[in-house]
Amino acid sequence: MSNVPGIVVTGASGRMGQTLVRLIAASDRMRLVGCVEREGHAWVGRDIGAAMGGADLGVTVTDDALEAFAKAQAVIDFTSPEASLGFAALAAQARAVHVIGTTGFTDAQIARLEPASRHAVIIRAGNMSLGVNLLVQLTRKVAEALDADFDIEIVEAHHRMKVDAPSGTALMLGQAAAEGRGVSLAEVSDRGRDGITGARKRGDIGFSAIRGGDIVGEHDVIFAADGERIILRHVATDRAIFARGALKAALWGQDKRPGQYSMLDVLGI
Repeated sequence: MSNVPGIVVTGASGRMGQTLVRLIAASDRMRLVGCVEREGHAWVGRDIGAAMGGADLGVTVTDDALEAFAKAQAVIDFTSPEASLGFAALAAQARAVHVIGTTGFTDAQIARLEPASRHAVIIRAGNMSLGVNLLVQLTRKVAEALDADFDIEIVEAHHRMKVDAPSGTALMLGQAAAEGRGVSLAEVSDRGRDGITGARKRGDIGFSAIRGGDIVGEHDVIFAADGERIILRHVATDRAIFARGALKAALWGQDKRPGQYSMLDVLGI
């Protein structure tokens, strides 16, 4: 038995899934031991390498997540909220580290991760990149330093296929800004403007979402006051940055106690 952690990738046919498979296959610090897709998917039963248009990798895509997880020390999951909740229970049974990059969770869904976290490590983040997590910290600090004379607006852009808005990263940034201000994001969030909306409410944190083309991810946090603006920005040009962050998290979690962690824990920020 190799001491190198075995990794399972869920949603293996997706953009992030395929990026993860390539990175794991090229790594000497981890092994690809499973790829999971939904029941009825055309890739089920095929070698993942061949399905991706390359050479066989010796791993067959399966729709049986429990069987795949039983061989794993970590599961990396960029799927959908309900799918991730199901995977969390199965990963906990296998005592595998569950790295969740899925976005679009409601507060109620996040609360449902708690039982699984009693038995296994769960690392969840709306964004896995180092740069974005630094941006989160900067946003919190700037919001803490500036009063409500500075309006806060978060503008995010992603590819046309993204299904949730605001993005998980935008919500991370909004939460950081709210924490810096000492307020509840739920009470100051402004996510929709259409028609005669009236003047902007003092202290609100606004969100705008752009969808188009193949934009990987762009996030601006704008602090706007009379006569001046401060803009904090992160631009992602390659989704491999998110995959590399997720793999870093999977390795980091191997010797940790069961519980819920974030990328800030992984990065020691």
